Amino acid sequence: MGLGPRSPHKAGRRFPAGGKRGRGAQGSGRPSGPQRCPPPVGRSPDGRSPPALDAHPHLSPEALGYFRRALSALKEAPEAGEERELMVHNVLKEVEAQALALATNRTGSEMLQELLGFSPLKPLCRVLAALRSNLRSVACHRCGVHVLESALLQLPRLLGSCEEEEEAEEEEEKEPPLDTLEELVLGLASEVCDDFLFYCGDTHGSFVVRTLLQVLGGTLLEAERARHRGSRSPEAQRTPTRECKPADFEVPESFLNCLRDLSSCFLKDIAVFITDKISSFCFQVALQILHRKLPQLCAHLCNAVIDYLSNRNSSADGSPLLLFLRDQTSSRLLEQVLLVLEPPRLQSLFEDHFQGQLQAMAAHPIANFPLQRLLDAVTTPELLSPIFEELSPALEAVLAQGHTGVVIALVGACRRVGTQQAQVLQLLLEAFHCAEPSSRQVACVPLFATLMAYEVYYGLVEEEGAVPADHQVEMGTAKALGEVTVLGSLLLQHLLHFSTPGLILRSLGALTGPQFLTLAQRPGRKLLLSWESGTKS
Repeated sequence: MGLGPRSPHKAGRRFPAGGKRGRGAQGSGRPSGPQRCPPPVGRSPDGRSPPALDAHPHLSPEALGYFRRALSALKEAPEAGEERELMVHNVLKEVEAQALALATNRTGSEMLQELLGFSPLKPLCRVLAALRSNLRSVACHRCGVHVLESALLQLPRLLGSCEEEEEAEEEEEKEPPLDTLEELVLGLASEVCDDFLFYCGDTHGSFVVRTLLQVLGGTLLEAERARHRGSRSPEAQRTPTRECKPADFEVPESFLNCLRDLSSCFLKDIAVFITDKISSFCFQVALQILHRKLPQLCAHLCNAVIDYLSNRNSSADGSPLLLFLRDQTSSRLLEQVLLVLEPPRLQSLFEDHFQGQLQAMAAHPIANFPLQRLLDAVTTPELLSPIFEELSPALEAVLAQGHTGVVIALVGACRRVGTQQAQVLQLLLEAFHCAEPSSRQVACVPLFATLMAYEVYYGLVEEEGAVPADHQVEMGTAKALGEVTVLGSLLLQHLLHFSTPGLILRSLGALTGPQFLTLAQRPGRKLLLSWESGTKS
């Protein structure tokens, strides 16, 4: 399936910058951040309607004003010193008494999240204990969930200080016994584990599960951190998962044991986690964490997903797995499976299910995304070779359909593996109608950057079958550089890291000063940085 490459003698075209997925950007889920409270959507315990906000403790205007002033004063206070420590201690003492009221108030929850960033170990434990005692009402509340997330995200900062602060507490006056931070987190995880399907399937509760999986594994995922900050820019959304670098921190062995127990819960209701949109997000995060910390369990979960989907009712056109590649929810989970599979398992998955179907996948509005992740996961020439052979005849057709991400991923695989580089560059020149005559090749950088064929970029009208005209240097230097696209910049960044980037470098060298100035602006700035790093190496 899929159209073969058009002749470079035919009419030019502007290639769409990329198809819209219709289900959000790559990554783990909805891009809502902690500073915003989404509308009250989702299921409540026992299937009843969500409780009214009045069911939670009321936060008086006076208390709200106090915390607002306190937060402002903390931000202005010096970063260290006794005065600041005393201020933090006094404010957080008030927070402990009103944690639930603050967490379930729109404005209060936003302030509490910021205050938790100042909190030492002991006050955080008290706040977390108060929230845990009302876990369902907080975790499934449209504002409270973000406070609980923020409290858990303090662990990388505070876990290392546990022993020191516990020794200091022995000298303080007697207070009621307080669970350690480790005990509080393990207790919270145990409660979630007891009602795992509910929390994973709740619109807000799933956020807590995803954060809990990360802190238990000692790995904060970049995509999840960006979601929590509410800073998912269009460029970041297009970044392949493999390029989002997680941040690791030390956790006790008990956390990894708990992570193992929590992750095993996915196997009990695997059909739900494959097909339910909200629950699937939790499974995707778990696979990313397990791939880094418990790879054997990760492989076991991946095999369970593949086996389950492969044994559904067979479709007329091939493997049952292909049906799920076209589904918005299950294909998202399959993308993550592809990214964490070990090379031998990925090779066998390709041979058993994908081979012979790649052009159809590339043309499909949903299945082209799992294909991109397959290409992102390729690390061996043995796998890249048959994929390239199958996809390369349809490269221009894929560009014309607006699925530019497939082409970017294919070029990225060639860069990473180190094979088929000359072939894919030649195919790109042909697709953008600048392969022949050879004088046109010097114009490839503006064409790739703007995702426009030669005739479209220069506004030429060429009759079908006519011999293409030579490139005129004057025409190239006189034209202002068109708008550089994000995907065009990514394409050129890959090409600059090929083993022989001479053609791309010559085309860059032919740009005028004003054209370079345009290229230096976003998103072309990353392209120039890539060029600079390439020339130094």
